[in-house]
Amino acid sequence: MPSSNPQPVAAPLTRAAMFLVVTVNDGAAHEETVKGLAADLSGLLRSVGFRDSDSRLSCVMGFGSDAWDRLFGAPRPKELHPFREIQGQHHAPATPGDLFFHIRAQRMDMCFELATQIMGRLGDTVVTADEVHGFKYFDDRDLLGFVDGTENPVDQDAIDATVIGDEDPAFAGGSYVIVQKYLHDLKAWNAVPVEQQEGFVGRTKLSDIELDDATKPSFAHNALTVIEENGQELKIVRANMPFGEVGKGEYGTYFCGYTSSPRKVELMLENMFVGKPPGNYDRLLDFSRPVTGTLFFVPSATFLDEVAAAPAAAAAAAAAESAAEPAEPAMTDGSLGIGSLKKEASKE
Repeated sequence: MPSSNPQPVAAPLTRAAMFLVVTVNDGAAHEETVKGLAADLSGLLRSVGFRDSDSRLSCVMGFGSDAWDRLFGAPRPKELHPFREIQGQHHAPATPGDLFFHIRAQRMDMCFELATQIMGRLGDTVVTADEVHGFKYFDDRDLLGFVDGTENPVDQDAIDATVIGDEDPAFAGGSYVIVQKYLHDLKAWNAVPVEQQEGFVGRTKLSDIELDDATKPSFAHNALTVIEENGQELKIVRANMPFGEVGKGEYGTYFCGYTSSPRKVELMLENMFVGKPPGNYDRLLDFSRPVTGTLFFVPSATFLDEVAAAPAAAAAAAAAESAAEPAEPAMTDGSLGIGSLKKEASKE
């Protein structure tokens, strides 16, 4: 199982992003199309990115649990499973998704061009389940007006938080990502006094300073999403982006959480939706509801590059093994066929 170089899961936020979730149609031909795209993705990225090297174009490709079984079978990543629906004070639904593409750049046109190339290659192999175009909003704020992702780890800490190591050696270099599309009721939110909003979030709105423990409510978003184990905080990398359509009155945040173990994000969501203790839920959910929920495994970049090579190598090895086996002599009537040779000679 090839593994090593991770995909750019810990890349810094950019001004633009596209999130594509698709399902794969049944059939061996469709599965081969997906594998072919996976193997060629780095080449597509180079070709499009060459148009503007300063745009920081990148792409992450992930696979859902069912899609992994169909495409690659065993072995499978140790913690890969379908997104677990949560029914608590609020509802976190599980929605379909076989493939996930997270495309980032400083320019939306670069994201759009790469997405066009990817979907052009996939054609009728896939059906789009969700497509979101995200944008940077002022100084990394969401549409609720608060800075998003302040506590993201950086540099080596970001790698440690997101990339699988010795805990699953066959898939070292891979990651997991959980994505959810949240829609905000901005009319109701903007009617809440700023001081109360700050209590819901756990930070000041203007200066982005975390509230001290003496004043921060136990139901604050950042109180419920801090997960500790053996005295250590379990970090993830959030690549969230605002999105919206003013004409539709649709405003939201696309949650995109990269992690070395989905258990970390699942614990955060459990605290948010059920509460810690149960009933002490995240009050942001009174104004912001998820309409999608999917979990994907993000294999290493090396794995993607070698997806097409693995079946070809196996086929070549099988052909070589077959050619090396001694041919069985043809048996007819038990003779060596000398009589037939004589007959052939007599005809000359």
